[in-house]
Amino acid sequence: MASILDKHKILEKNATLLLVGSLLVVSIGGIVEIAPLFYLQNTIEKVEGMRPYTPLELVGRNIYIREGCYLCHSQMIRPFRDEVERYGHYSLAAESMYDHPFQWGSKRTGPDLARVGGRYSNEWHVQHLSDPRAVVPESIMPKYAFLKTQDVTVKDVGMDLKANEDVGVPYSDDMLANAEADIKAQADPNADTTALLARYPKAKVGDFDGDPQKLTEMDALVAYLQMVGTLVDFSTYDDATGYR
Repeated sequence: MASILDKHKILEKNATLLLVGSLLVVSIGGIVEIAPLFYLQNTIEKVEGMRPYTPLELVGRNIYIREGCYLCHSQMIRPFRDEVERYGHYSLAAESMYDHPFQWGSKRTGPDLARVGGRYSNEWHVQHLSDPRAVVPESIMPKYAFLKTQDVTVKDVGMDLKANEDVGVPYSDDMLANAEADIKAQADPNADTTALLARYPKAKVGDFDGDPQKLTEMDALVAYLQMVGTLVDFSTYDDATGYR
């Protein structure tokens, strides 16, 4: 041990030798991390069930970002006991593979929303967004009742899908061609959604904001929230901690 420490002192006393040694170690570490990226086509393991967002979900996600929801709510469950028991199965990298940008978040003023889809009714979400303290008295979330009066601009949704396709989201020509029809059908309780569900399995359909006569930003945001965390069937997963 003493001989090792004596050799280490040589590095500590020689600035040039220490610099060369540091550069050598950093270079080896960098090569180990960077080299695989040159031959790996994808570093994210694909998971069954994941799909691109429907046009309505994508509009809702844009509203979620626009209103700064990500500043108080994360969408990443860490693989720790307290997180898994409260929120559900820990987040998988593939669940964010179509997110531009991802919504992992950096703090939690409110709860994590990675598994919020299907936990509450549409009516609950509308009431919570309109007047948070009506359902959660201790909430400090601002009111978003104005979303019920803001109509969705349907004609722009195709451009939004195309922009996402340009950065790698696998929207097909069929999805792009039917973007406007799909956004209307998803929020219309009387629409034939067979083709929509064929393109976007597990999409939630029907009236979201309580007013089937209008397509509003509230429809879009609730549709997005009802989808989050529902695409992967975690009942088939046994993670390392044994939780389901």
